[in-house]
Amino acid sequence: MCAGPGRAARVTHVEWVPARAGETVEWPSWVPDRVLEGLRSNGITRPWAHQVAAAELARSGQHVVIATGTASGKSLGYLLPVLSDVLPDPAARQARRRGPTALYLAPTKALAADQLRALTELAGPDVLATTCDGDSSWEERDWARDYAAFILTNPDMLHRSVLPAHARWARFLGALEYVVIDECHHYRGVFGSHVAQVLRRLRRIVAHYGANPTFVLASATVSEPSTSAARLTGAPVTAVTDDASPHGGLAFALWEPPFTRQTGERGAPVRRSATAETADLLADLVSDGVRTVAFIRSRRGAEVVAIQAREHLADVSPELSQQVAAYRAGYLPEERRALERALQDKRLLGVAATNALELGVDIAGLDAVLVAGYPGTRASLWQQAGRAGRGQQGALAVFVARDDPLDTYLVQHPDAVFGPPVEATVLDPDNPYVVKPHVAAAAAELPITDADLERFGPSTAGALQELEAEGMVRRRPHGWFWTRRGRACDLADIRSLGGTLVRVVEGSTGRLLGTVDGGAAHTSVHDGAVYLHQGVTYVVDRLELEAGVALVEAADPDYTTTAREVTDIEVLESERSEAWGPATLDFGSVKVENQVVSYLRRALASGEVLGEVPLDLPPRTLQTRAVWWTVSDEQVAAAGLGPDEVPGAAHAAEHAAIGLLPLFATCDRWDVGGVSTGRHADTGRVTVFVYDGHPGGAGFAERGYTAAAAWLRATREAIAACGCAEGCPSCVQSPKCGNGNNPLDKAGAVRLLDVLLSHAPRQSAPTKGDDGSP
Repeated sequence: MCAGPGRAARVTHVEWVPARAGETVEWPSWVPDRVLEGLRSNGITRPWAHQVAAAELARSGQHVVIATGTASGKSLGYLLPVLSDVLPDPAARQARRRGPTALYLAPTKALAADQLRALTELAGPDVLATTCDGDSSWEERDWARDYAAFILTNPDMLHRSVLPAHARWARFLGALEYVVIDECHHYRGVFGSHVAQVLRRLRRIVAHYGANPTFVLASATVSEPSTSAARLTGAPVTAVTDDASPHGGLAFALWEPPFTRQTGERGAPVRRSATAETADLLADLVSDGVRTVAFIRSRRGAEVVAIQAREHLADVSPELSQQVAAYRAGYLPEERRALERALQDKRLLGVAATNALELGVDIAGLDAVLVAGYPGTRASLWQQAGRAGRGQQGALAVFVARDDPLDTYLVQHPDAVFGPPVEATVLDPDNPYVVKPHVAAAAAELPITDADLERFGPSTAGALQELEAEGMVRRRPHGWFWTRRGRACDLADIRSLGGTLVRVVEGSTGRLLGTVDGGAAHTSVHDGAVYLHQGVTYVVDRLELEAGVALVEAADPDYTTTAREVTDIEVLESERSEAWGPATLDFGSVKVENQVVSYLRRALASGEVLGEVPLDLPPRTLQTRAVWWTVSDEQVAAAGLGPDEVPGAAHAAEHAAIGLLPLFATCDRWDVGGVSTGRHADTGRVTVFVYDGHPGGAGFAERGYTAAAAWLRATREAIAACGCAEGCPSCVQSPKCGNGNNPLDKAGAVRLLDVLLSHAPRQSAPTKGDDGSP
C-alpha cells in the first residue's frame, strides 16, 4: 500500500479476507423456461445456493430475509419467485385479465430505478413493471395502478399515496403475492419505526381485499436479521445467512491518523483529519493507476477530498488531476451512468463520494475503496468496502479513522470489524409517538376494529383514547371511525416524528430549501449554524422559532459548527432492572430538559476549534427512554475516587459510552444523549444515563440495556487504549458537550468502569467467522 515514508505506522491492522469459491445448485423445478431463458441470456447459468434457499422459502409462502454479503446476488433470491409468479401468461394477457402482482420497496429512488433496469434486462418486455414515486406523473401513476404487475416504489409513496387511496388500488392490492423490501437494514430508529407501522397498515389493507402476500427482505449482514425483519414487518421471518457467492481476496487495512501539533479544547491533542488522510491516499492510488472510490460522510467533505486529491496530483501530472471527481446525492441517472462508464474504462480513476454511491449504482471491478470515518453501521462499512474486487478479482479496502471514540476503538480492536457482527438493526414500532399518527391514518383508511389492536401494538389502545378525546375518531359498534376532514396520513412524517417543522428559507430569494424537525432546529439551524442542502453550503442568519422559519444565505465558510447543550434528567419509571453486585443497570422512561447554550466553530480541514459562540435559546422538554447505571459509595471508594474526582470520571465514562453505542445499535452518536452526575436525586448514587434523542424513544437505549456488558467493556477498552495522556476527542471528549468537556477524568473513568464491570455478566469472546463480508 502507498503508505509512504513514516506512514506505515498509521496502519494498525491488515486483515486478509481470502478468496472464496462459489457454490452453485440446480434451478428450482418451478421456474418457467422463459424466466430461465432471460437469466441465461444475461450470463446467469446457475444460481448460488443461498439464492435458491431464499427463493424456495418465499415460493412456499414463508416470509424470508436474505442477509448475505455485498455483491452476493440477493436480488435473484427474490426475483426468482416474483418473476415466476408475476410474469403474465400469453392467454391472460390476451384476455386482459390481471394476474398476481408484486410490490418492491427501496430506501432511495435511485435504487428503485436501477432495480427496474436490472429487472427489464432479465425479463424483457414481458414483465409489466414500472417505478411509481413522487417524481412520477399522474399518467404514469394511473398506468401503474391499472396495469402494472410489478411496482417499484418507496415507503413514503406507499404511506402518502397508495394506502390513503387504497380503493382505487384495489385490483393491484387484492392480487398482491409478494412484497420485496430491499436494503431493509436502512429502516432503523424512528424512521424504521414509522416504516414498520406503514407495513402493518399495508398488511391490513391487502387482507381486506383478500390478499396475503409473502414478504421477502434483503439485508446486509447484521446481528439477528430474522428478529429485526420480524419487528419491521410484524410477522415471523426466516433468515438465510449462508453466503454461497464467490469473491476475490481482499486486503482490508485499518488506518489511524497521527496526532498533530495542534491542540483542541482544554489543550487536548488533535489527530490529523480523516478527510486529509483520505485525500492523500486517494492521490497515491490514482497516481499508481488504481481505480478507487473514497467514501466520505458529508457532501462537502466529498468535494474537499476530491479537490485536495486533484491538487496533490497536479504537482505530479496535470492529466492525472483530471481523473478524480466528486460524487454526491442529486446526480441525474445519466450522470451516474456516465460515472460508471468512466470508471470502467479508466478515464476516471478516483471518485470521492458520499454514501449516495453505496446504494443504487452498479460499479464493478474497482481496485480499491477508502472509507473516511465509520459510516454509522458495520453493515454500511462492509457494503462500501464490498464495492472493490467484484467476482474473483483481488482488491484493497482501507478504513481511515476519525478523531472519535468509536473509530479509535475499531482500529485498535480488529475483531469488532472482522469478527461476527454484534450490531442489531434497532427500531421500536411501539413508540407511542409513532403509533398514534399511523393509527389515525389507518382509521381513515378503514375503521379500526378490536382485531387491529394487536396488529398495531400495545400502544394502540392508548392512541385511540387520545384520538377519541381529540375528536379525530369516534367509537361505533363496528370499530373506531375517522371523523375529521383532510388527510390523516399527513399527521405522520415517516422520516421524522412529524412534530412542528421549521422551514429553512433562503433570505435573499425567499426560496424554500427544506424543513427541519422543530426539536432538531435548535441544534442544526440555530443562529450562525452551517447548513448543507443539495451540496450547497449556507449559513443561518437567524432562527425565528415562533414563526417556524430559519433564514439562511449561501456562503463558503472554512469551518463547521456544532451545537452544545446542557441537560437535566428525571426518572419517570424503571421498566427493567438488573443487579450487577452492588451496582445496578436500569432501562425505562425519563424526562429530559435540554437547552442549547452555544456552538463551536471548527476548522473544516483540521477540526481545530476556532471559537465558541453563546446562544440564547429556550429549553426543550423530551419524554423518552433511557438506559442508566449506578455504582454504590463503597464501589466508588474501592475505585480510589475522591468526591472531587467522581464527576469527572462519570462524565468521561458517559461521553465514551455514547461514542461506542453505535457499535451495538444502528445509531449515530447524535441520535442519543447523556447525563452523568456524582449523586442523582432519583437514585441517590453516582449515575450515568444514555437516552434516545427522540420522543418516546427509538430503541437505541433498549439495545444498550440488552448489550450493556459488552458495550461497557468496549467503552472501558476504548478509553484505556487511547494514546493520549488526559483525554481527547478520540476517547472521552464530546463535540456536543454543553459543559465544555469539563470536568473529565480519563483515568478515573477507567477505574469507575472497572468496579461497575467487576460483577457484570461474562460474555464469550467473539471468534473469527465469516460474516458475509466481501
